[in-house]
Amino acid sequence: MKDNQDLELIKRIKALADTGLVYADDEYHRERYEELREISLQLLSHMSSQPLRVLHDFFMPEKDYPTVKVDVRGFVLNSANEILIAKEQVDGKWTIPGGWADIGYTPSEVVVKEIEEETGLRCSVDRLLAVYDKRMHAHPPQPFYIYKLVFLCTIQGGKLEHGFDMDGASFFKLDNLPEISIDRILESQLYQLYKMVIEGNMNVYFD
Repeated sequence: MKDNQDLELIKRIKALADTGLVYADDEYHRERYEELREISLQLLSHMSSQPLRVLHDFFMPEKDYPTVKVDVRGFVLNSANEILIAKEQVDGKWTIPGGWADIGYTPSEVVVKEIEEETGLRCSVDRLLAVYDKRMHAHPPQPFYIYKLVFLCTIQGGKLEHGFDMDGASFFKLDNLPEISIDRILESQLYQLYKMVIEGNMNVYFD
């Protein structure tokens, strides 16, 4: 728990440094904020086991007020109430389809695109199920601050086959799940989402 708290403090320091760089009006303050940003990236590298070079490449200098990243995912059931899950190449584990929100696409357009790219199935979006702040759940520590949007989707067509960047796609019963990629989704969240859908709970979970 302490490591997670320390990681969140480092993210806040980086966000303050980025904000300072956006609004700094003289070279003196800019140099101080750049130094503070570099220190925060070094600490993030240490805490998250990500190489400093990777963090430098990922965290381009902010030109506007820094905000969180958004991960968009689709929750899909078949007629047998089995959950659509795809296998990630990165860690060899399984997750509901989805990914980073793309500029120029609405959240619902992103999730439809991601489901088809990762599983071959064409879907429509029914409604928003949940907005998760990853900090509030038992995901492993990582350098990015992330909101996760999960949409309930219905299959409209296509053929079940995994995409080029995935190692598998299939339907699983809730009581027979494969090894879950907990960086992307938690079993507890799958149980929560499943219960919401099966019970017809129309509320949107948040935080």
